[in-house]
Amino acid sequence: MRVIKSLKSWINGYDEVKNLSDELELAFEFVKDEIITEEEVDKLYARAIRKIDDLELKNMLRQEEDQLGAVLKVNAGAGGTESQDWASMLVRMYQRWCEDHNYKVTVTNWQDGDDAGIKTVTMQVEGDLAYGFLKSENGVHRLVRVSPFNAQGKRMTSFASVFVVPLVDDSIEINVDLGSITWDTFRSSGAGGQHVNKVESGVRLHYTHVDEDTGEEQEVVIENTEGRSQMINRENAIRLLKSQLYEIELEKRRAAQAVIESGKKKIEWGSQIRSYVFDDRRVKDHRTNHQTSDVPGVMDGDIDDFIKAYLMEFGGENAPPL
Repeated sequence: MRVIKSLKSWINGYDEVKNLSDELELAFEFVKDEIITEEEVDKLYARAIRKIDDLELKNMLRQEEDQLGAVLKVNAGAGGTESQDWASMLVRMYQRWCEDHNYKVTVTNWQDGDDAGIKTVTMQVEGDLAYGFLKSENGVHRLVRVSPFNAQGKRMTSFASVFVVPLVDDSIEINVDLGSITWDTFRSSGAGGQHVNKVESGVRLHYTHVDEDTGEEQEVVIENTEGRSQMINRENAIRLLKSQLYEIELEKRRAAQAVIESGKKKIEWGSQIRSYVFDDRRVKDHRTNHQTSDVPGVMDGDIDDFIKAYLMEFGGENAPPL
C-alpha cells in the first residue's frame, strides 16, 4: 500500500502539471482573441511554474530514507554561554519550521546550559519526508553577533552543530543484539515538574557492536528523558538506537559513492555549512551560496529556500531512478 501510494502521488503530480501546461497553451490562444487578459495568463503561468518546481523538488527526495521522520540533535560548541544561547536559538528555529509544516515534534533529551541556553537537545520529528528535508541541516552552524553576554559589547563568533538521522519505523528492519545493551538510570533535568527531579526515570543506553568492515568494536550511547517512566524511555531509546545504526549503514553507502564523486561539492569555511551574521543582516549557506537578508524570518523558521537550494543542487546525487 505504501508503494501504491507513492506511485499514485507521482502520477497525480504529473497529471496536474500536464493539465496546467495544456491550459497555459490554450491561454496563449485565448489572449490573442481577447477572451482572457494577459494578467490571467501571467497568473496561470506562475501557477504552472510553481507546480513544476514542487515536482522537481520531490524528485530530489527519492532515497529510501528520505520518506522517514527525523531525529534532530543540536549541540552547543565551545564558547560557554554564548554558544549555548546560540544552540537554543537553533532549536527554536527548527521547532517553528516543524510547526509551519505540521510535523509532530517530541523532545527526547534536553540539557540546559550553565547560565542560559542549552548544552544539547534531541528531537524526534514525525511526518512524511521530514528526514528528506532536514538532512540539509546536517553540519556546523556559525553565528556572528554583538553578544548580549559580553560587557564590552564585542562582536563574537559562536558555533553549534546539528546532527540529523532518519527516524526508523516498522518498514525498516534493523537487527539489534539485545545482549550487547547495558543501561544506566539517572534523574531527569529540565522542564517536567518535580517528578523528573525525584525519580530516576532518565535512561542511558550503551550499545557495543563490531564494525563489519574494520573489525573494530564501537559504542553507541543514547540518552532519553522524554517519558515519566523508565519503561517508556527504554523503549524509545531502543528506537533511537535503531535510527542511529541505520544512519551508520547509510553513511557507509555514501562514503563508497563519495570516492567516485569527490570534488563535486564545494568546501568552504571548513565544516561550517551556514553563517548567520546578525549585524550585517545576512544568512548565507556556504554549500549553495544561497543567502538572504531576512535574518528575523530565518530565526522564526523560514528556512525553506535554504532547504530547496540544497536539495536542488545535491539532493539528486545517488538517487535511484524513477
